[in-house]
Formats: sequence, structure tokens, C-alpha cells
Amino acid sequence: MFSSSIRAVFAESRNWLAAGFGWIGVLAVFATVSLAANAAEPKRILVLHSYGRDFSPWDEYARQLRIELRQQIPGSIDIFEASLATARFSDDDNAEELFANYLHSLFKGRKLDLVITIGAPAAHFFHARHSQIAPATPAVFMGLEQRRVPRPLALNEVTVASVIDLASSLENILHVLPETKNVVVVIGDSPLEQFWVSQLRAVFRPFSDRVAFTWFNELSFDDMLTRSATLPPQSVIFFVVLSVDAAGVTHEEGRAVDRLHAVANSPLFSWSAIYLGRGIVGGPLTPIHEATHKTVNIAVQIFNGKAPGETAVETIPYGKPRFDWREMQRWNISEASLPPGSTVEFRVPTIFEQYRWTIITAIALFLLQAAIITALLWNRWRLERERVVRQKAEKAARDFSERLISVQEDERSRLARELHDDITQRLAALAIEAGRAQGRGAGPGDDAAMREVRDGLAKLSEDVHTLSYRLHPSILDDLGLIEALKAECERFSRLESIPVDVKIENNFINPPPQIALCLFRIAQEALQNAGRHARASQVEISLRRSDNGFGICVRDNGVGFDPQNRRERASLGLASMQQRIYRLGGELDVDSTPGHGTMVLAWVPAREEHHESPARAVG
Repeated sequence: MFSSSIRAVFAESRNWLAAGFGWIGVLAVFATVSLAANAAEPKRILVLHSYGRDFSPWDEYARQLRIELRQQIPGSIDIFEASLATARFSDDDNAEELFANYLHSLFKGRKLDLVITIGAPAAHFFHARHSQIAPATPAVFMGLEQRRVPRPLALNEVTVASVIDLASSLENILHVLPETKNVVVVIGDSPLEQFWVSQLRAVFRPFSDRVAFTWFNELSFDDMLTRSATLPPQSVIFFVVLSVDAAGVTHEEGRAVDRLHAVANSPLFSWSAIYLGRGIVGGPLTPIHEATHKTVNIAVQIFNGKAPGETAVETIPYGKPRFDWREMQRWNISEASLPPGSTVEFRVPTIFEQYRWTIITAIALFLLQAAIITALLWNRWRLERERVVRQKAEKAARDFSERLISVQEDERSRLARELHDDITQRLAALAIEAGRAQGRGAGPGDDAAMREVRDGLAKLSEDVHTLSYRLHPSILDDLGLIEALKAECERFSRLESIPVDVKIENNFINPPPQIALCLFRIAQEALQNAGRHARASQVEISLRRSDNGFGICVRDNGVGFDPQNRRERASLGLASMQQRIYRLGGELDVDSTPGHGTMVLAWVPAREEHHESPARAVG
């Protein structure tokens, strides 16, 4: 077969001959074109199935085989797939002969680079008719058990066989479920399956004293399903192969396993890894991927020029035990009962495993919030403790101040009484005696001296009386706040020559003694400040009674002051007024503007208080 490119080369070669290159150049061109044409041709591979492309487990062999062939073999490949349909029935040499002729005709005139068979029936078919279909084409037999390998193999044939250790499969069942009493063997009735029935009976015979065996090879699949749903306790199902049942019905094994798993009332086991995850419990299983991987490695070696007979191939034993966690949960199989080295797959993750980072993040946020809340609570506790300590300190200071004021007032009252009742009386007596002595004087000089003594004693008596009044006006105790305040204003006007206007509301009544003393001292302090510092020409005092307290206002028209720059002395007077008001729960406000006078406002809540002064209590 020559393509158009080759014809073009012929034309080019004639030109070279005409140019004198000679016949050696022509041969070189022919060789180059031939190599290029061969290199451009794809690798043709025939994949021969035993039952069909969609029959499990061989369909999984074929799927993985196609993937690895395209990954491992460089260049383009052309994969042909055909199925030996006669494997489902009894041997029919005539039908197989016709199928072999079909394959021979299909590839007649086309180079077939490799034949790969899947399953024992296809391997036996091609081995018997290798020379008829494609005698020069190497063949690799895969997907079959070592007992089903054709013998003897031709030089251009090689096999990748698995080892199905049926005894190990049964021992795995008895290890995982040691109380098993009945093993149900699910297998069909095709020629291949009949072979395996004989193998199974021989392998299981030594176990007959431990368990009983129930064989389904003589049943239709519907009967198998019915029986599997009503098995006695302590039974297990061992699925071997189901291509054709006893009724002659062909089955796809994957769907058969699914239907069997859906109705079975006992655990389901098998030998093939293809069914792990589709309903079997698990155990030592035949690894499919290893078989396809070794098959493709052999194909690569053959394409690289190595003869099939020179390829050393090991059999593929069971892999390490593998189990389906979901089936273990369904049949209450603990991991402790599994063989050593087992792996558990399809484990359903816990809520924590599914949402690990979400939960960790939530916990971290919770801990962060807890830490912040704890810090806030601790800070609040610290502030509260400090507040309590401060309140205690303030209360202690307030109590101390109250005691000082009470002691001060008591001491003033005591001194005033002593001055008034004792010293003033004694001074008056001395003045009287001086007057009498003046009348008995011996001469004019003595009379004048005694008059001066008498006048001095009278003035001293008046000063002592004034001092006694300032220390504690007895009129406050005797006549109340109104009269005491009027008397104080008259005394202030007389001493300072500043008129004082006293305004008292009609509804004003004398407050309790504590309040009266407080308001009197505030008025006294305000008048003193007005006389000493304000340089005022007019002072106004007003008393007011409200439903909830007593109020006093002292206003002058003096020079005023800046409250932010009060003199120290004025600040002490203000502090005294504030302390008196504070101890009674009242309010004090001093409003002053330079050049516009000063106004002192005080308010005390109306409440009866019966406090005995600390000094009197101690006395």
C-alpha cells in the first residue's frame, strides 16, 4: 500500500536520477519514506472479552486497561474490542470457528500488534486458534486464575494470572464471624462456573466439620434472591461468580451483587476487590489494578522489541485484607475481630471529621470570646472592687468629716456656753465691783483709773459675748433659723456697714436643727466672704421652702471672682460649705463672674434626722 506521499517520493526520485544522483540515493529515499510511514501507523491492539464489555468484574479490568494503555504507550494506539459470546453457553466449536474466521478476516491485510484477552474463556479461545487468527501477533492473557491458564503457552504468549485462594477466603469469614454455621455459595451454571463448583467443593471439604454449605448453582437467580432473604441465623453468603444461572439466564455480575445485597439477611463476602463498596464485607481480595498494571508493562516491553517468552511474570496473590466500614456496622462486626494488618475503608466520617475546621474555628472563636468575656468580667470585678474600696474610703472620709464637723460644732457650743455662762458673768461681776470701787475712790486719779478698768471690762465682756455668739449662736437653738439669720445679718451690717436684705417666703418654716445649722453656717460663711473679699455694697439673702427640701440663696454685688482661679482661703470656705451640704445629701452651687458679684445657692432635702454627735456620744 502506497499513499500519495509515497507517490510524491517516486516523482522526486526520478528528478534525482535525472540530476545524476544514482540508484543508491533512490534506495535511501525509499528506506526513509518506509520508516516514516511505519512510524506514523498507530499500534493496533485487540482486546478480547470473555462475556462482554459490560460484564463485571471483567468490565473493570477493561476500563483500567484502556486507561493505562493510553497513558503508558507513546504515540497513537488503535484499540479494537470484541466479545466471545459463546462463553455464556456450552462449548460450540462451530460458533467459535466462525468467530475466529471473522477475526482473521477483520485483520487480514492489517498489522495487528498485540492481542489482550480478559477472562479464561477468551484466553482458551485465542490460545486454541492463535495460529488461525493472527499467528505472528503476541498475546497477553489476563483476568484469569492460574488454574485456568492454557497449557502449554506458545512462544509469543504470556499470561498475567491471579491466585484465588478460596481456603483463605473461607478462613477470613470464620475469623471475622467465628459463630458462622452455614455458608451459602452463590455461583452460576456456565462451563466456567461448573469448573469452579468442582474446585470449591474440593477446597471446602476440610471445613465441612465446622460449617455446613448451601450451593446455589442449581437455582435460578430469582430463587437465589428468595432464599437469600430467609437464611437461618449465623449464615453468610459467599459470592463467587454469576454469569449464567441454572435457568440459562445471563446476568451482569455487578447488578447481581447489588440485588443480592439489597435482599440478603446475612453478611455478603467475595474474592474480588471489584465488589468492595458494593455490598461485601471484605477480606483478602484479588487486586484488579495490579493485574492491569502488569499487563500494560508487558505490552510496553513487547512494543520495545522484547519477546513475550522472555518476559518473567509473577502471579498476583490476594492483597492485604480490606473491609467496608458500613457493612461492619450493619452486621455488628468490631474492628478487633479483623485479621492483623487489615484496612477499613468507606468509613463514614464523624461530625467532627466532616466539619473539623469549622468546629475548630468555632471553638477558637468561643475560647476567644470566653477569654474576652473573662477579661471583661475580671476588669468589671476589679473596677467594682475599686469602687467598693473607694466608696468605703469616701464613707470613712465622710464619716470622719461628719465627726469633725460635729465635734467642731459641739466644741463651739461648749466654748460658747462657757464664755457666756462663766467668763461673761465673771467679767460683768468685775465691772460691777469696779463701779463700786470707783464710788469709794480716795481721789480724782483713782476714780479715773477705776472708770477705765470698768470700761475695759465692759468692752471685754461685749467682745467675749460676740465671740460666744460666733462660736454658736444660742438664738439658733432657742428661736430657730429665721431669727438667728436675721440677727446674724444685723450683726454683719453693723460690723461691715453693708446692708443685708433678708427675704423669707411666707410658707417657710424653721427646719430641723441639723438643717438649720447647716444653712446658717453657709449663710455665715457667704457673708464673711462678702465682707472680706467681695467689696460688696449690697447683700441679699432669701430662704425658700419646697415640698422636698429647704433652700437658701446669698447674693452680693461685689467684684466676684473666677471659679477656676479661686484663692486658697476662699476654696477652704467653699470646701467647708460643700462638706456640710454633702453630709446632709444636699446640693451646693457657687456662681460668680468677675465684676458681677457672687451667688451661693444651697439646697438640703427635707428629712428628719436624729443624730447624736460623736462628741456627745463619747461623753
